[in-house]
Amino acid sequence: MKTPAVLLALCALAAQAQDYPAHPVKLVVTFTPGGGADTTARVFADRLSELWKKQVFVENKPGAGGSIGAHEVFKSAPDGYTLLLATNTHIVNQVVYTNLGFDFTKDFVPIAVVTSGPMVIAVNSAKVQAKDLHEFIAMLRSAPGKYSYASCNVGSPHHFSMEMLKSIEHLDALHIPHKGCGPAVADTVAGHIDTVVTTLPAAVPFFKDGRLRPIALMSSARSVAAPQVPTVRESGIPELKDFSLDNYYGFMAPPGTPQALAAKVEADVVKIAADPEVRRKLENAGMDMLVLNASDMMKLIRSDYEKYAKAAKAANIRAE
Repeated sequence: MKTPAVLLALCALAAQAQDYPAHPVKLVVTFTPGGGADTTARVFADRLSELWKKQVFVENKPGAGGSIGAHEVFKSAPDGYTLLLATNTHIVNQVVYTNLGFDFTKDFVPIAVVTSGPMVIAVNSAKVQAKDLHEFIAMLRSAPGKYSYASCNVGSPHHFSMEMLKSIEHLDALHIPHKGCGPAVADTVAGHIDTVVTTLPAAVPFFKDGRLRPIALMSSARSVAAPQVPTVRESGIPELKDFSLDNYYGFMAPPGTPQALAAKVEADVVKIAADPEVRRKLENAGMDMLVLNASDMMKLIRSDYEKYAKAAKAANIRAE
């Protein structure tokens, strides 16, 4: 039987959730504008602002592969007014970095996964002749070390997936990390770099104008945002038949956030994710919908941690 003090505390928490939010909410995106994380955050921030009648503003806080912004949220008050736009980049960080100051797979409070941003290998159309993955691999193999590729961050899923591909196919290409997918794509479009591994939304506009050529998606399935682009799995290369690394985005809260408060945010986020207009807007920007509740989000994070740790060990991937 619950004591009066416990009952009072539960009532207070329920009231806090019912009154939330009473003032603006900050949504921390740990990467620069222009990528899948930022796209997802801004679409949901706009709709949450409408729903809650309080501003939800996006704060881009890049650095250390997303760890700086994640650490800020980790240290924030567990009152729902600072939220993290989480990505599986943070899981990769947990694998390849030491002394992050938190355990991403245990410390944060999960809310919901909402989108998937397929990762794509793309090349500068004017500099690189390769049209598909077979030609791309043959090109790298013919000139070890000659070609470079940009990724969105050191230790990001984009970096991770390309290094996995290189390891499996015994390729040599110079990694040039950037602070975000937007800058990585811009340098490739400008011809400073041959290839980019990026989240699809950052590249789609340049597929349309012909300045980038898509080679293959790293994800397990084709994207509704770019159905013409095949996956690595579809290449027909035997050793790549099971290759995939999916990139997804969701919401998390600081450690200690009350369950009732997290549940309210979860319900509202999932409600917005079901809106056809939100789906249309995100798909037009190159995103796919992937909606998972808090429980399934945590299962996915822990499962992916095990997968990434195993792959990192096999491919000798570590933070540079």
